[in-house]
Amino acid sequence: MTATVNADTGGQRMRTALFLAVAMAATVGSALAFQYLGGYIPCKLCLEQRTPYYVGVPLMLLAALSSALRWPAWLTRGLLAVGGLLMAYGVYLGVYHSGVEWAWWPGPTDCAAAAGPVDTGGKGVLDALDQFVPPSCDKAALRILGLSLAGWNAIACFVLAVIAFRGAFARD
Repeated sequence: MTATVNADTGGQRMRTALFLAVAMAATVGSALAFQYLGGYIPCKLCLEQRTPYYVGVPLMLLAALSSALRWPAWLTRGLLAVGGLLMAYGVYLGVYHSGVEWAWWPGPTDCAAAAGPVDTGGKGVLDALDQFVPPSCDKAALRILGLSLAGWNAIACFVLAVIAFRGAFARD
């Protein structure tokens, strides 16, 4: 009698979903570390690029749970595919922001640089917070190996999208 070896796609999907959840959390965690530990204040587009991660992490945890509890395979596959779509949207956001930084196209009109330090006008600091304007979207706060953080985000999202789609559409 010959034994056939079948791929453990259910377990593989669970590992893929867990990897994606951890990788997404690490990526957005890095952005938060640059903000809170490194002192890099994010612009409007930087903050928008975090949204796919905020949605994607719990979604990938749900996909892992779906696989672990042996819920229908279509559900786990669907959740992984949605995770891939979120990361594809993240690629778009990262490329768009990078293009704004390189002056390839204009950015949003409500993403302008502050004119200077915030004047409290004799009021308290809390009153001045309402007047705070974040940095301009067209200036990269940091470049690593020639790419801004938006460019690195586009690359990370692309890799995560490929992994998510591969997990979603792997054969049983």
